[in-house]
Amino acid sequence: MGSTSAHNGEGLGRRDLIKRSAAIGLISVPTMGFLSACASSGDSGNEKVEKGTKSEKNPLGVNEAAALDFVLFDGGFGQQYAKDAIKIYEGNFPKAKVKFTPTQKITTTLQPRFNGGNPPDLIDNSGAEQMDMGVLVGQKQLADLTPLLDSPSIDDPKKTVRDTLRPGIVEMGQFDGDPVWIMYYAYTIYGVWYSQKLLDSLDAKYPETWDEMLAVCEKAKKKGIAGWTYAGKHPYYVPFSLYPMIGKVGGREVLDAIDNLEPKAWEHPAVKACFEAYYELVRKGYILKGTPGLDHIQSQTAWTEGKALFIPNGSWVENEAAKTMPADFNLAVSAPTGLDASDKMPFGTIWASGGEPFIVPAKAANPEGGMEQLRIMLSEASSKNFTQSVKSLTALNGGTDGIDLTPGLKSGVAALEKAGQNVVNPRLQDWYVALQKEKIGVAGIGELMAGRATPAETIKKIQKYADEAAKDSSIKHYKHQ
Repeated sequence: MGSTSAHNGEGLGRRDLIKRSAAIGLISVPTMGFLSACASSGDSGNEKVEKGTKSEKNPLGVNEAAALDFVLFDGGFGQQYAKDAIKIYEGNFPKAKVKFTPTQKITTTLQPRFNGGNPPDLIDNSGAEQMDMGVLVGQKQLADLTPLLDSPSIDDPKKTVRDTLRPGIVEMGQFDGDPVWIMYYAYTIYGVWYSQKLLDSLDAKYPETWDEMLAVCEKAKKKGIAGWTYAGKHPYYVPFSLYPMIGKVGGREVLDAIDNLEPKAWEHPAVKACFEAYYELVRKGYILKGTPGLDHIQSQTAWTEGKALFIPNGSWVENEAAKTMPADFNLAVSAPTGLDASDKMPFGTIWASGGEPFIVPAKAANPEGGMEQLRIMLSEASSKNFTQSVKSLTALNGGTDGIDLTPGLKSGVAALEKAGQNVVNPRLQDWYVALQKEKIGVAGIGELMAGRATPAETIKKIQKYADEAAKDSSIKHYKHQ
């Protein structure tokens, strides 16, 4: 069942498709238009607390008696890791009270506060209602985190916080120039997740080429198991495996052109070939029936129940799906399957990057407190606590010594080692949140994966969305340097 025919049945092979193409040439995410009101918030805004005295134990000069206001996205990682870090903060500053607000509705909760000029001191800006990072930066709503990065780390005062972070974390928080606006706390591995036990039961290995992928899916189908499922109501999860596949097939420059909103970027032969490949999963009936109507939890539950073999996801899935995951599931992750041996990048090319973006608003009353809470979270103790409790790596480069890694985490570390330098990091999801989620994700890829649009129709639609975003003067635009 390893056919290489194109979806239109003309017998055009995948590599031929690339050559021919070269010859031819979710739930709705609230917008951040409300931020325009922030510049004139009048007398209702925050008053900055008086700064404290800088010392060896207090390098950021936190006011030891000032309250700290912390809003956390209550998602796959839960709340406990943040609560544990807050206890350390309150232990270091006994006179300070921390107001802690966990929520899944980040924009709904914070929109009136940004409008009123009194945002919290620290925000975990994540989830389906994530505020648009590009808009926040463009509207000058965020504090530069350079003071945090240049402060001494908790574990080794001879090293700055900056020196302790994984490669790429600082750069991810930059948009234009040197300021760092975002601290990505988790280190997320995106890819194709599966049960090694289920794969072994099919007497199959993880497929490295698309012909092998189709063969494995057919094998599963004969056993009554779907090849794939995904978060149908949030189809922007599909790019977690689709985007790095595009990079593998066509090279990093294809993903950079897409991020840069370059004309015809989505018309690149590698994009067309990968969209065709995913469409084959739909045409051949390898997607779990009913998937387009499932949310992320429902699709993950069906997957942990063994109804589907593969799911595109991030490394938070081990914790988020823990309640329904059998003890012998033997969770594993792999880099996306490619097309064939002539792909530009080798098998193992994976998307891994900072996740769980923390920000300190420019108008926060206690920005030093917000940064100090982050400094505590970036200690080895807090990092190990996070990794042990939520089964994910942090931005701290290390912090796993002495920890008994879970199957998924162990598999993720192995995938990173295999990738080596072949790690890609698409930026659409943090540069242009609404474009990525609402338009490319739901209106584009969602329709493709539901079988309601062909690859050609989907690419045309997505390119139109990207062109509109590129020409929209109200949007702050960013480019790879």
